[in-house]
Amino acid sequence: MARQSISFTQPNDEWLKAQVDNQEYSSKSELVNDLIRQARNQQIEIDWIKAKLEKAEDSGFTTDSKEQILAQSKS
Repeated sequence: MARQSISFTQPNDEWLKAQVDNQEYSSKSELVNDLIRQARNQQIEIDWIKAKLEKAEDSGFTTDSKEQILAQSKS
């Protein structure tokens, strides 16, 4: 595992310590790794949504009504 040295602001360091003290995590490293995993998962979801939006934009405009669009999305 790669070792890194990072600095935290005082409020962030206090929050990290509180999470470890509350036994939510066994160490600051475990907590930071979990936060990074969560951020990576969020980025995957954001990228997926962005791709869907770009595909929808590229497909052009429609003259269908809201009701027709809703019915199509449900089918």
